[in-house]
Amino acid sequence: MPKASDLKQGSAIEINGEPYVVKKIEVRNPTSRGASTLYKIRFAHMKTKQKLDESYKGDDFLKEADCSKVMVQYSYQDGENFTFMNLESYEQYTLNKEDLEGQTEYLTEALDGIIILLLDDAPLGIELPVTVSLEIIETPPAMKGASATNRTKPAKLTTGLEVQVPEYIETGEIIKINSSTGKFMSRA
Repeated sequence: MPKASDLKQGSAIEINGEPYVVKKIEVRNPTSRGASTLYKIRFAHMKTKQKLDESYKGDDFLKEADCSKVMVQYSYQDGENFTFMNLESYEQYTLNKEDLEGQTEYLTEALDGIIILLLDDAPLGIELPVTVSLEIIETPPAMKGASATNRTKPAKLTTGLEVQVPEYIETGEIIKINSSTGKFMSRA
């Protein structure tokens, strides 16, 4: 049973006997003493796609949904559909852009370490690897003589995702991004 603080985008949870997948997590740290961190989570029903917003404290326990998880590799995109392949059985699973809301910017061809959630052999969603390596295609040059502070600048990646990176990072470099927070971690 995972805690609310352990949930990631794509996690499968059971609420009131119904299977839901985590679509978005918003962390709220209250400023008053003694108050606990709140996690505002947007769920989508795995079958009906109906959205549900809930708030939990970090140490609240949630029940995992009874669905199978299979390791897959991202293969290709065909219009609005994204295809994943099980590397052991070579079985292919297709999800549309709506099922992958907020996750498509992290998908690159042949990306490994993806877990697909299956309910009655039907694909419902994916769990991305914690870190994803992407190439920078556009970022402004570093300023000469800039101070040694932690200044950042925007960088556009090959998938269209925009992140803030340290000033010393240049166009063409490959960087690691945290797929749950969308933040720069390090050079790859």
